[in-house]
Amino acid sequence: MNTSDTTAALRTELASLTTEASNDRYPDLAALSTAELAAGMNSEDALVPEAIAHHLSTIAAIIDEISQRMRDGGRLIYVGAGTPGRMGILDASECPPTFGTDPSLVVGVIAGGRKAVNQAVENAEDSQEAAAADIAELRLTAMDSVIGLAASGRTPYVIAAVKAARELGAFTVGFSCNNGSPLGSAAQTALDIEVGPEFLSGSTRLKSGTCQKLVLNMISTITMVRLGKTYKNVMVDLRATNAKLHARSERTLMAATGCDAQAASSALAAADGHVKAAILAILTGLPATSAAALLAEHGGYLQESITSAG
Repeated sequence: MNTSDTTAALRTELASLTTEASNDRYPDLAALSTAELAAGMNSEDALVPEAIAHHLSTIAAIIDEISQRMRDGGRLIYVGAGTPGRMGILDASECPPTFGTDPSLVVGVIAGGRKAVNQAVENAEDSQEAAAADIAELRLTAMDSVIGLAASGRTPYVIAAVKAARELGAFTVGFSCNNGSPLGSAAQTALDIEVGPEFLSGSTRLKSGTCQKLVLNMISTITMVRLGKTYKNVMVDLRATNAKLHARSERTLMAATGCDAQAASSALAAADGHVKAAILAILTGLPATSAAALLAEHGGYLQESITSAG
């Protein structure tokens, strides 16, 4: 097939995608006032949580699968191109400061490499060879989970990456914003959440990007809850490494244990800034070093450690 035929076929394919469709509610953006444009975008964005709500059972099943594999030593890998790739990198980069995870535990991979985070890399999303190489570099095992991200659901790089990961035994998810996507078909689990045509036609960094951001928030946060990275409804698996985090850590200790600010500060210092160990020490009366050892014995699960000490 020559270049002209390939382009024609791609035009036909794109014409069939909801993410590429023209939004008939806003046929002429320049004719609207700024207030009308803001209201229109807000109205479109409000459709996203409703669309996600129809897929919560699938999302929950995905989280349970990922959580179990991560308990056994696996990793969570996001793979995408363009905006979806950046969403994966953003979510992965937030896990270490929020949940105290090693940076290798949740990883974002983008077509074109780190350069593509800030600028477009020509033809990166079309390279199946680069996808195979990037997956090979990760040295995946059957304990790992790979989520392929593509608003269209047809990005060659992402589909190839998911296929390669699946062949290696990793749990795979194809997450797109078009029903019946090729990406979903390539993965073990399809997560196709249609959010409708974009406010600015074809600009999938808008509703599609918002949808993927919200769902990745769910996946990483709830997975970390299942892995014992939280206590009650607060972040506890972090260290106070700057002034803001120290103040937040003290507030967390006070809320979780009912202690005063002085006791919280002292406990944090004794635990080398480790909030989870400080909470355990206050609630059980254990020395900080013993609290840390007990946490390690129970895989970092604070509630189990508290119960054991009692």
